[in-house]
Amino acid sequence: MYSSALWLHSLLRWAVLITGLVAWVRAIGGKTGNRPWTPKDELWGLLLTISADLQLLVGLVLYIFLSPITRLGVRNFAAAMQSDAARFFTVEHPAAMIITIALIHVARVKIRKAGDPQRKHRIAVVMFGIAMILIVIAIPWPFMPPPFVSRPLLHR
Repeated sequence: MYSSALWLHSLLRWAVLITGLVAWVRAIGGKTGNRPWTPKDELWGLLLTISADLQLLVGLVLYIFLSPITRLGVRNFAAAMQSDAARFFTVEHPAAMIITIALIHVARVKIRKAGDPQRKHRIAVVMFGIAMILIVIAIPWPFMPPPFVSRPLLHR
């Protein structure tokens, strides 16, 4: 069960990255091209939100029920803070991702409330951009050198 959830979490990472990148690039194009906010812009923001929420759901299942790393980290928090991997998966990764998902949701609300298309694009550029930076930083990429935590691009 743990390996299946980890595989799904790893796969969903790509959905979040792709939808986030497309939403952000569309916002940049809309801002620089001075074009109106379109249904496609709205769709890509929605797809980003959905993929991020699904990722959060699978991540919470891993964190609360399945991960032996977080189970030990929560059980002995002081010891977890001494281990790079335990600290990363118990505190750093979930905190960064929860902040990111909150940022995506706040962006969507602000975009909906903004009347001016240029303001919508500006909000999306800034907030989706910050979210994407946080996501990229908080992913345990396989090429990360020690003491950073690394994982394969796609778990099997």
